[in-house]
Amino acid sequence: MSEARMTQEKLTEEKPSVLHVTRDGAVATVRVDRPKVNAVDPAMIEEFLTTLPPLAADPGVRCIVITGTGRFFVAGADIAVMRDLSTENQAKMRRWIHVQRMIEQTPKPVVAAMNGHALGGGAELALACDLRILSTQATFGFPEIRLGLFPGAGGSQRLPRLVGPHLAKRLIIEGEGLTPQRALELGLVDAVVAQAEFEATVAERARRLAAQPTGAIALLKRVVDEGYGLPLEQALEREEKGVAELIGTADTAEGLQAFLDKRAPVFTGR
Repeated sequence: MSEARMTQEKLTEEKPSVLHVTRDGAVATVRVDRPKVNAVDPAMIEEFLTTLPPLAADPGVRCIVITGTGRFFVAGADIAVMRDLSTENQAKMRRWIHVQRMIEQTPKPVVAAMNGHALGGGAELALACDLRILSTQATFGFPEIRLGLFPGAGGSQRLPRLVGPHLAKRLIIEGEGLTPQRALELGLVDAVVAQAEFEATVAERARRLAAQPTGAIALLKRVVDEGYGLPLEQALEREEKGVAELIGTADTAEGLQAFLDKRAPVFTGR
């Protein structure tokens, strides 16, 4: 065996997987487990980039849940790694934006199940998801300003689109961790759930999303994403093309027929 291959195998052994995928019917859960705080480093980023595409392409997966382990969802960037200010290292960390864009473009619903603190890069990750559920024992926020930084891996752009530029700038400048109730009031999360009920609630919401017409959801995500920011007339043209594509799907036919039959529809994502 060559020395290079032995070195690579040793590195693989020393860096076990930090993302663990489980399946429950049509729901796939990606659990982040990088002690102690699930901090983001280049290895985690690359693992996300290789883990998510097969789930997005698998027709048997109709909803993806991203969650954490312990007291943290994702704590943000690993500061020990970020201290390396070289262009090469910063480019590796910048690939976190590709993870978020991949989530946004996934043709099925993606849930951020924030079991614990979602800070910095963890909050950025959550903003890219379609549904955000936060535990009552967690906080949500962008503390980067305390390090002389700002959320520069998507947060400075997605946050203003969600809450408006003035409030986004204020939240980033203050750098405070928001309580679950405050995050809910500001529309940063969609639901706040007690820790004792958290996993059961996430599972139920994910199952409900998986039962939806995921083909229609995929088209909706594309139409909204591509139309946002366009002049209204152009956006409406994009919507029209999406509707024309949608009405040719099996799920649309099933939904309309089920309504006439007075029964629950059975969607397949096609």
